[in-house]
Amino acid sequence: MKTQTKSIIIGGLFGGISYALGMAGFEFVDGENFQIWKFIFHASFFGIFMGFLVNYNLRKQKGKENKKTE
Repeated sequence: MKTQTKSIIIGGLFGGISYALGMAGFEFVDGENFQIWKFIFHASFFGIFMGFLVNYNLRKQKGKENKKTE
């Protein structure tokens, strides 16, 4: 697997799971029960969004490096 693909997957997973844990923590503080479906929803959709952002940033950095070498 290419390093760019690994970075996208790791960034998406880390971002999604950390966001879902934060949201679950806020629900716990409010006294609500833990809902696994809500956790999966937050983790997957925010993780996909973070994956797109990581991909965009990597492409942008690669473009800047190509301009410096020219």
